[in-house]
Amino acid sequence: MNEEYDVIVLGTGLTECILSGIMSVNGKKVLHMDRNSYYGGESASITPLEDLYKRFNLPGTPPESMGRGRDWNVDLIPKFLMANGQLVKMLLYTEVTRYLDFKVIEGSFVYKGGKIYKVPSTEAEALASSLMGLFEKRRFRKFLVYVASFDENDPRTFEGVDPKKTTMRDVYKKFDLGQDVIDFTGHALALYRTDDYLDQPCQETINRIKLYSESLARYGKSPYLYPLYGLGELPQGFARLSAIYGGTYMLNKPIEEIVIENGKVVGVKSEGEVARCKQLICDPSYVSDRVTKVGQVIRVICILSHPIKNTNDANSCQIIIPQNQVNRKSDIYVCMISSAHNVAAQGKYIAIASTTVETADPEKEIKPALDLLEPIEQKFVSISDLFAPTDLGTESQIFISRTYDATTHFETTCDDIKDIYKRMMGSEFDFEEMKRKKNDIYGEEEQQ
Repeated sequence: MNEEYDVIVLGTGLTECILSGIMSVNGKKVLHMDRNSYYGGESASITPLEDLYKRFNLPGTPPESMGRGRDWNVDLIPKFLMANGQLVKMLLYTEVTRYLDFKVIEGSFVYKGGKIYKVPSTEAEALASSLMGLFEKRRFRKFLVYVASFDENDPRTFEGVDPKKTTMRDVYKKFDLGQDVIDFTGHALALYRTDDYLDQPCQETINRIKLYSESLARYGKSPYLYPLYGLGELPQGFARLSAIYGGTYMLNKPIEEIVIENGKVVGVKSEGEVARCKQLICDPSYVSDRVTKVGQVIRVICILSHPIKNTNDANSCQIIIPQNQVNRKSDIYVCMISSAHNVAAQGKYIAIASTTVETADPEKEIKPALDLLEPIEQKFVSISDLFAPTDLGTESQIFISRTYDATTHFETTCDDIKDIYKRMMGSEFDFEEMKRKKNDIYGEEEQQ
């Protein structure tokens, strides 16, 4: 271990594994360590089920009705992939897809007045939806047509809107959309967690709705994908990529010290040895003195023996409870998957509810989501602190990832990855460049 590396990575969460994969592809010499004996850190999938009971300090062992413990792979952090989103691009460009199989999530639903409805995201669905009255449907359809043809590089598609100045609130006014429609457009299509976006320039929101529609168009049932055997497969896929390019992996390595000289990281000490490096990437748990708490998330993992009511017996779905519907600032989310994804025993379903904590009684805050899931066979409740780095890492060359937020997709995680990349490398992250570099190596392999 007493060697010199370009980059040392601590923690095998998804953010860290993607970055170590990218750095290895870029020709950097990478050492990747984790104090745990398993991959995934905070974003691991726990198997067998007995380990989940232990992790949450539940007495006893799972009842026989839960089936075989090793049939379970339970995600600690529930997220789906947008079919046309940044993470899928990273997977395709790096060819990590060769290690994974995905299934499309069967439906996306939104909560209104105590009930759940399918999210309308195509013109045909909008016209058939019971979420809106007839005139509202027509106005919403007009809005969707506008969004579909909107192109930020072609002013002819703007129709009097300035994408960099006009607020989203004004765009909704232009199409005369009512509050309920604004709610599900902002939260179930553009996937904002709060209403802050209403007074921001509309370009980002329109692009988010386009991403949703384009993702939906790829597979039809919903815009979301999910890997067989759970999200823990994702960090492992990128770890394999890093290993192909000469990255070194060590699990079960206690980190004793991050060695700093003149304010700059020079290495990491583990079990008495020091590995030297020029740059360090890690999750907040390795550098508690360099991060600040920015909030909390409550997540409740629920094991069910039935699909969720009013979802047409879907074997997987997402439900969004917009904050306005339950007098909150942040949305509540439910991600549900099942034995169809090789993450649960036959006939079992895993529903994970999550939201940003706003009061001193988080379990009461998340109750509207749990009410939709009854009867619940077993609950696992976790309340996690959210951390963000206190500095950009330019001086210390220590680059710290942000804790995974309450959103149900990976777009914010990918933004963090691109941001860390830019701070480390001094240039924007370029998908195309990864493709080219990778072709060089695979090209050579094929010629042998």
